[in-house]
Amino acid sequence: MRIILVFTVLFCSNFSFAAPEPPPPTPPPGFPVDGGIVAMLFVALVLGAYKIHQYRKRVIK
Repeated sequence: MRIILVFTVLFCSNFSFAAPEPPPPTPPPGFPVDGGIVAMLFVALVLGAYKIHQYRKRVIK
């Protein structure tokens, strides 16, 4: 009877000292890149056309 009691106490003590699993890491934040690319491309084209217009105007004079 003592042997069964000792094994039961030792077996149950493993579960009482076991640490719970850590929580899963949080997912990285999402970056909405799709909407800004079109606007940035349009701004870059307009700015480029403006700079080319200024350059041609300065070279001609």
